[in-house]
Amino acid sequence: MFEQAAIAVRDEKSYTRLHALVDTVFDAHDIEVFLNRVTKAGLRVRDYESVLKRGLLGKEAQELYKVLPVSDQGLTRERYLRLVEKVPVELRQRYFKAYAYY
Repeated sequence: MFEQAAIAVRDEKSYTRLHALVDTVFDAHDIEVFLNRVTKAGLRVRDYESVLKRGLLGKEAQELYKVLPVSDQGLTRERYLRLVEKVPVELRQRYFKAYAYY
């Protein structure tokens, strides 16, 4: 069975603030607004860097991400992608363009 290696967080303060922003957009009340914005921007929801650069995760998210060490950035991308995959199937079907791989 696969077990992911534990990677220590180096910049706890920025890491925690960034994750709070990511968690906010994936809140049950806000996820549809987020997916609508991603679709209107013509982005794919799994393209974390593009979503971040467009400011769809909040205004300060991009700056917080830049100051994180590479290992913390990787952990943040993984968390984001896990949350993307946990979106209910009904919403994923409704926002098919954002989830499509083409």
